[in-house]
Parts: sequence; structure tokens; C-alpha cells
Amino acid sequence: MIRVVIADDHEVVREGLRAFLALQDDVEVAGEAADGEEAVAAVARLEPDVALIDLVMPRVDGLEAIKRIRALSIATRVIVLTSFADEDKMLPAVRAGAVGYLLKDVDPQELVAAIRTVHEGETILHAAVIRELVREVAGDGREPPADNPLTPREREVLGLIARGRANKAIAFELGVAEKTVKTHVSNILGKLGVSDRTQAALYAVREGLVDHES
Repeated sequence: MIRVVIADDHEVVREGLRAFLALQDDVEVAGEAADGEEAVAAVARLEPDVALIDLVMPRVDGLEAIKRIRALSIATRVIVLTSFADEDKMLPAVRAGAVGYLLKDVDPQELVAAIRTVHEGETILHAAVIRELVREVAGDGREPPADNPLTPREREVLGLIARGRANKAIAFELGVAEKTVKTHVSNILGKLGVSDRTQAALYAVREGLVDHES
């Protein structure tokens, strides 16, 4: 069972999310919060698997709440669920530690799929967020590392990660077991010295493993 905390200052949004998630066999709403301060307290108390966090909330906003949640050093994975696709909100949220960024017009089934995806340790970002991250990396002026520590197969897996493929899709495309893909991903993160798939994907862009349009 995936335990979720919902943080949004609009009660009607919380009620709608709670009612829909209650229909899922593998998702349980463990708690709710009406502002960022309540969100941090709820996550600290309940230690849910996933927290859905709105960015614009009273007292403590969503961005600060994400930072405080990350500072708790617990395993809760944060998905931003907001109405805003502005660069000044998207990138800071990802930098603060959000592993998911979705807009509130997302299809309900896509939201559930995102919850399951981040619970499995992967990242799910709105296409606009990915474009901004790629644009930032492509224009930051840094030179790529001279030596690439990855094997040809790991480079292939990394390229697919950068195109947004989940482990299951990568396994199908390469004709290998999903367990093998997970091993490759773990090796890639370790060799590159990064902590998640988003950072690995940005490395892939910087190295030219995928083009900017991908």
C-alpha cells in the first residue's frame, strides 16, 4: 500500500484527490494539510511514501515545505501538484528535492501512475520542466567530463532514461530483464556521482547522448 499525504490550501481539491485515490487498491491517503507548515508536520509524523504538495499555500509555501521535508532525512518522495508551469517555480522545486512535477489539469489516471512511479524510485516531470532543465544545462557553459566512465550498454540505458523511459520500457526496448536495467541504473548513478535519474538525464544531455529536442 502506497501511503500518501495531500497538501493543498483548497479543501475542494483535497476532497477530490482523497475521493479519487480512495478508489485505488494500492493507495491510501494517510493525511492532509491545508498549508506548508501543516504539510511538514504531517510528513514528519506519518512518514508517508509520497507527498502531493501544492506550491502556493499560506504560512509556509510549497517550496519551503519541500526543503523542510528533505531536511527531515526520511524516505518520503515529493510530487508537486500545482497550477503553475512558470520557470521561477518549476526549477526551484526540482532543486529543492521534488521528484515529480505535475499540473493540476493532469489526467487522474496519470496522477496515480505518477504516484506509483515515484514510489518505485523514479522521477516524473512535466514536459515543460524537462525543457527548462535541459535549456539550463545546455546553456550553463560547463564543459563535459573528458572521460566517460560508462560502458556502451550503460550509455544506451542512460540515453533512454534521458528520453523519459521507465525501467520496464527500457527492458522491453533492449530485450533484457527489468532487474538487469535496475542494475545498470544503479551503476550509472554510482559512476556519475548523482543521486537520481533527473541528474543522470541532465548528464546525458551535457554529454550529447541525446539531443536537446529529445
